[in-house]
Amino acid sequence: MALVTLKPYKTPELYLECYNISPDVFAGKTSAEIAELDVREGKTTVKLGDFFEVKGNAGKTPEETEIRVSGDCSRIKYIGNKMTAGSITVDGNADMYLGGWMKGGKIHVLGNVHSFCGIAMEGGEILVDGNAENYVGCAYRGDWRGMRGGTIRIRGNAGNDIGTFMLGGTIIVEKNAFIHVSTHAEGGTVIIKGDVQGRVGGQMVKGDIYVLGAVQHMLPGFKKVGMTEREVDGMTAKFTHYIGDLGERHLKVKGKEVYANLYVMAA
Repeated sequence: MALVTLKPYKTPELYLECYNISPDVFAGKTSAEIAELDVREGKTTVKLGDFFEVKGNAGKTPEETEIRVSGDCSRIKYIGNKMTAGSITVDGNADMYLGGWMKGGKIHVLGNVHSFCGIAMEGGEILVDGNAENYVGCAYRGDWRGMRGGTIRIRGNAGNDIGTFMLGGTIIVEKNAFIHVSTHAEGGTVIIKGDVQGRVGGQMVKGDIYVLGAVQHMLPGFKKVGMTEREVDGMTAKFTHYIGDLGERHLKVKGKEVYANLYVMAA
């Protein structure tokens, strides 16, 4: 793969909206052409090269293009926006909307990410070595279409509203999450390997949630139906199985109502 390296050398006064940091946009361009791509600082249109030192030419296609951002991007939004192939590595933190509307390829963040990571994601893979804030894999504000495919793995903790309006795909949080997991979800799988404070599966009608730690406050809309053994992210364990949210409408398949599933690992 052809490697393009971006090295931040100037801190923006406002947050930068870098929709163009994507293998799909970089493909077929030289380093000089990449440096001329537009980015937004507030209401002002500036150039990518005004803030990043650009080295290397992109591949002919997104699949042949690798982007490495060698520095902190905690004030850089929309990295990997709508990307379909290729790879991006961020050697530091990243701001909001990382991998938003992503359809393919891989993003690896070696630090933390801000909110809305993988918003409305349809495919591909996002790996975050640190923590994520709120709204991982959720829908855009006012929309009902959340994450539909792909995988998001957070190796640290996550905040609230994980998988809101989720329709498909998988979110894995390897440590703890706060509140509101899979709210309004109609599909997909969320795995929390640590603890969750509460409001898990509210208004959820389909999909699966696994909690390998404890749920501090269970919602009344979930009913215990038994114990089961399940394989989750490479491990097999016994879980208490709940169905819900019983207060919501549920589709019928062959005359039988379909519920969302909540599995909490047995002590």
